[in-house]
Amino acid sequence: MDLRVARLEAADEARWDAFVQQSPEATFFHRSGWARVLREAFGHVTEYLYAERDGVIVGVLPLARSKSWLFSDALISTPFCVYGGVVAADESARKALDHAAQERARALGVEFLEYRHRAPVHTEWPRQDALYATFRKSLAADEDANFQAIPRKQRRMVRQGIKAGLEATWEADLDRFHDLYARSVHRLGTPVFPRCYFHLLAETFGDDCRVLMVSHDGKPVTSVLTFYFRDEILPYYGGGLPAAREVAGYDFLYWELMRRGCEEGYRLFDFGRSKKGTGAYHFKRNWGFEPQPLAYEYQLYKRSTIPEHNPLNPRYRQAIRIWQRLPLSVVNRLGPIVVRGLG
Repeated sequence: MDLRVARLEAADEARWDAFVQQSPEATFFHRSGWARVLREAFGHVTEYLYAERDGVIVGVLPLARSKSWLFSDALISTPFCVYGGVVAADESARKALDHAAQERARALGVEFLEYRHRAPVHTEWPRQDALYATFRKSLAADEDANFQAIPRKQRRMVRQGIKAGLEATWEADLDRFHDLYARSVHRLGTPVFPRCYFHLLAETFGDDCRVLMVSHDGKPVTSVLTFYFRDEILPYYGGGLPAAREVAGYDFLYWELMRRGCEEGYRLFDFGRSKKGTGAYHFKRNWGFEPQPLAYEYQLYKRSTIPEHNPLNPRYRQAIRIWQRLPLSVVNRLGPIVVRGLG
C-alpha cells in the first residue's frame, strides 16, 4: 500500500496523539501540543511530519526550526525537549520520515538537522552521546518498597526533610513557581524562560502538567513542574531558594513526587537528562538511578562540528559569570530573548 508523508494540520492532531499514545518508542515530547507551545512561546516555525498508510498514521516526526543570530540555525526534533526523533511502526515509515526531514532541512538552508533519540539510529552521523545522560527507573506498587529502594544515604536526606516539617502541595499559581525557578537559574547563570511558556504548557497539557510546591514554615522553598505520560512521571523544570538545601527540600520534593505517583498508579520515574559530571547528574545517581547516555545525532550541512551550546563550553564561562552578577529584574527581561535560540 502507498505510504504518504504529510505535515500536521489541526484536524490531524487527535490521530497523531492516538499514535503517540500507543507507540512504545514515543515520549511525552512527541505529543502534538508541543507544536503550539514552540510557535507561541518562542516563535519557532514547526515542521511536524507524519507518515500515513491507507489512511492510518504509522509514524511521526516532530520538528521545529530554531533560528538565532546568537547561536545557530537548525531543524531540531525537538527544541527544549529531552527526547525527540522519528517514531514509526515499521522501517519503511521511519525511512520515509527521515528522508523527508533531510530534504526539508536542505530546502530551508539550516546549518544542521538534530534528532534527540534515546538510542542511536544513524550510527554514521556525528553524535553528542558524551554530554547528556537520562535517568529512568521503575516504581513499585508499594510505597515502602520504593522508599527502601533508595540508597541509605539518600533515605536519610528524605527523613531530614520530613523531620523539618516540610509540606508539599499541588500549586496552581504558575507565577509563584516561576519566581522560584527564575531565582534558581539566575544563580546558575542560565537565561530564564518566559512566564508565558509555563502558562502555555499548563493550558496545552492540562492535568499532564503539574507543579508540586514544598513549603517550610508556610513559605515556599522549592518546586518542580512535572509532566505525566502514560505510566511515567517526568519532573522537568525545578527551582528553589538557597534555604531549601538547609532543610533537605529538594530531597523531600522528589520523594513526594515518587510517593504520590505510586499512589496514582504511575510505574516509571524519569529524572530527565543531566550533563555528565554536573551536580544534578550526581544527585540523580545518589537516588540509585543509573545514567543512560542519550544519542543526540546531527546531520551537518553548513558546519563541520557539532554545536556546543551548553554551560560546560569554556566559550560561555565568562558570559555565565557576568549573567550571575546582573540584577534579577534585568535577567528576567533579557532571559526570554536569549533563551529562544538555545533550544
